[in-house]
Amino acid sequence: MKLASLILLSLPAFAGETIVLASGSTLRVDRHEVRGGVVCLFVGTGEIEVPAVSVAEIVVDPPAPPQIELPKVEQPRIVAPAAVPQPLPDRSPKALVRQAAERNGLPPAFVESVARVESGLKVDVVSPKGAVGVMQLMPSTAAALHADPTDPEQNIAAGAALLRDLLSKYDGDVIKALSAYNAGPGAVDRYRGVPPYAETQQYVRKVIADYQRSSDH
Repeated sequence: MKLASLILLSLPAFAGETIVLASGSTLRVDRHEVRGGVVCLFVGTGEIEVPAVSVAEIVVDPPAPPQIELPKVEQPRIVAPAAVPQPLPDRSPKALVRQAAERNGLPPAFVESVARVESGLKVDVVSPKGAVGVMQLMPSTAAALHADPTDPEQNIAAGAALLRDLLSKYDGDVIKALSAYNAGPGAVDRYRGVPPYAETQQYVRKVIADYQRSSDH
């Protein structure tokens, strides 16, 4: 046992043989030589002799596999994809009119017809009476609706909301709602319908005709 302990303690990690003794113990050595009735065991720079009859078996380790140096592979350079520019939202008067109509539950073509007759969908139109922008809001009407009539988006949103309120007030009567949009609800209520104003009557006819044309396409 002392011999086995001595060899095991002095054994390098790369020893290449296993000596199996008759007693059942095993020893790891670098190599061996047989000299007559003696087996010389070599461990590092040391040498130990044991009787040949005490060695039951010598197991030689298989040769270590050759070291293969793998070629260096350059890691691929990952480049983040370029950001795809997103299209800007359509802020044209026509697009704003359609968006405002949808928000208020109105047919976009109907609100667009009103805007076309009112201003030709132009944001910088001011009527002789002072009505401003696409939906031709009077400053007092815009103030009551908390809108800036010179801002196209606010102007159009307020105009569409006013149309919705007038249609609700007159139970969906388009003629009365359009008359009130042009001449004011007071005039419609006073005359119980389209007031006898040539401008208002012509306005109603134009809007309805434009809406009918757009619906036919």
